Amino acid sequence: MIRSRLGYFYNLLSLSGLILAVIGGGFMIVFIAMEAITGFASAYTGILVYFAFPGMLLAGLLLIPFGMLRERKRRRVRDRLEIPPYPILDFNEPPQRRKFIFFVVATLVFLMITAIAAIKGYEYTESVAFCGRVCHTVMEPEYTAWSNSPHARVKCAECHIGPGAEWFVKTKLSGLRQVYKVLSNTYPTPIETPVANLRPARDTCERCHWPENFYSGRYKIFYHFASDEKNSPREINMLLKTGGTPRLPNAKGIHWHIGTEIHYQARDEKRQDIPLIRVREKDGKITEYMDSERPLGKNEIAVAKQRLMDCIDCHNRPTHIYRSPGQEMDDNFVSGHIDPSLPYIRKVSIELLSKPYKSREEAYEAIASGIKDYYMTNYPQIGVRKADAINRGVEEVKDIYARNFFPKMKTAWNTHRDNIGHFLNPGCFRCHDGKHRSTDGRVISRDCNLCHEVINQKQENILTGTRVTKFVHPVDIGDELDRTNCNECHTAEGNI
Repeated sequence: MIRSRLGYFYNLLSLSGLILAVIGGGFMIVFIAMEAITGFASAYTGILVYFAFPGMLLAGLLLIPFGMLRERKRRRVRDRLEIPPYPILDFNEPPQRRKFIFFVVATLVFLMITAIAAIKGYEYTESVAFCGRVCHTVMEPEYTAWSNSPHARVKCAECHIGPGAEWFVKTKLSGLRQVYKVLSNTYPTPIETPVANLRPARDTCERCHWPENFYSGRYKIFYHFASDEKNSPREINMLLKTGGTPRLPNAKGIHWHIGTEIHYQARDEKRQDIPLIRVREKDGKITEYMDSERPLGKNEIAVAKQRLMDCIDCHNRPTHIYRSPGQEMDDNFVSGHIDPSLPYIRKVSIELLSKPYKSREEAYEAIASGIKDYYMTNYPQIGVRKADAINRGVEEVKDIYARNFFPKMKTAWNTHRDNIGHFLNPGCFRCHDGKHRSTDGRVISRDCNLCHEVINQKQENILTGTRVTKFVHPVDIGDELDRTNCNECHTAEGNI
C-alpha cells in the first residue's frame, strides 16, 4: 500500500536522500536561528552552517530524483512493466497537478535557502574568523599579531583581496591550494614571506592612506630602558619627516619614495639584499644606483626581475607585527603593567624570553620559576615585599611570549624581517647605506636627518637640562656611530 502511494520514491536511495536533506536543512536553520538569537558565533560552526549543512541538503536533494529514476528503470527492466521511456505530465489529473505544484514550491524554497547559504558563505570566507581561526595552528602567529596591531579593525580580505572580481578569483584559487596544504599537513613552518603575487598596495593600502596628503611631519617619543639594576629610563623626542609630496619643490620626506617611480632589483627572495636601484627623475631621466662593493654583472641584471617599489617594501609588516622582548618590556614599563622598580626585571625577563622552548607550556613554567627564583635568591626581601608586583610581572612576561613566540609554527618575533626603521633589521639601510652610487658620482645618502631629526634626548650620559639635537649613543662608541649601521650591533638574532 505504502509502496503504491509513494511510487518511484519508494527506494533506499531516494529515502536516504530525503533523510540527508532534512537533516542538513534542519540543522542549518537551527544553527542560523541560534546564532541570531544568542549572538554566539564560532569559526568552526560557520563551516558547518555555510558549507557542510548546505552540502548535505544539496546532496540529499540530488539523491532523491536520481533514486527515483533508478527505481523507474529497475521496474521497467526487472519487473517487465509497461512503463513509457519518459514520464508523462498531465495537469488535468489532480495528483500530477499537486505533485507539480509541490515540486515548484519546493524548488523555490530550495533556491532561496541556497541563495542565503551562498551569500552567508561568501561573507564567512571574507571574515577574520575564517582567515585567522579556522586553521588555528597554521594562522595562529599571524592572527595573534593582527589582533594586537594598529589594523586590528581591518578585515583580512580588505588588504589581502581588496575590491573587484579579478583578485577575488585569484585569491580564492590560491586559498584552495592553501587548504590542501593544511589538510595534507604539507604547509611550511614558518609561513613563507613575502607573500608571492601580493596585490599592489595602490589597490589596497591607498584606499585608506592617501599619499598625496603626506606632506607633514610627525612628532614621536621613543621610550627605552637599560637592562641594568635600576632599569634606567631613556627618552628620545624625534620629528619623523613623513612627508612625501610637499608643495615646496626641493622638500623631501620618507614618503617621497611613493611619489617617485623607483624600481629595484634584489638578490634574495626576502628582498633584503638590494644591489640595484633605478629612479625616474621628474624630467623623465632614469638614474641608476649600484652597490659599489658588490655590483651586479650584466647577465645578472638582464635575467633578474625588477620590482616597482610600493608601500609594502618598507611597511612589509603593516599588521602582522611581532616585537622584540626588549621593545615589549619597554612598553610594559611605560604603561605600568610591569613595575620598573624591580631590580634587573628587564634583563631577567629578556633572558628568559630569549631561550628556546619546545612548547608554550614549557615557556610559561620556565618564566614563572625563573623570575620568582631570581628574586628569592638575589633579592629575598624584595621577593617577599613586592610579591604581588613580581606575580603581575610574570603574567605580563607570559603574555609577551604568547604574542611573539609560536613553537608549533617555528615562528618567533625575529623570524620575519621588519623593514620599517633600521634598529634591529637592515630596513632603510638596504638602500641608504652610503654604498649605492650612480655613474655620475651621486650616492644614496645614509644621513639620519634625511628622514628624522632629534629634538631632544634624555638618558644617564646626558646632563639634566641639556638639549641635544643629534643622537647620543647610551655608550660612547666613538665614530662608529657614523660608520656602522644600527642593526649590525643590535641584530634581530642577538642583541635586543
